[in-house]
Amino acid sequence: MSRPTISVTEAGALFYGLSRNGSYDAAKRGDFETIRLGGKIVVPVAPIAAKLGLQMKIGIAA
Repeated sequence: MSRPTISVTEAGALFYGLSRNGSYDAAKRGDFETIRLGGKIVVPVAPIAAKLGLQMKIGIAA
């Protein structure tokens, strides 16, 4: 992952194998952290990656 945030649907599918509805249900329960930006909800990748023991590389591609 190279982006600092991803959509709720992407986070659920990528990290937990969840469907769209399952992803939003998990986010609503607080199973993973979300940030509300206006009307959009995004998921910070770093906290999930850290919980799963994954390393992140965030930056601008050269």
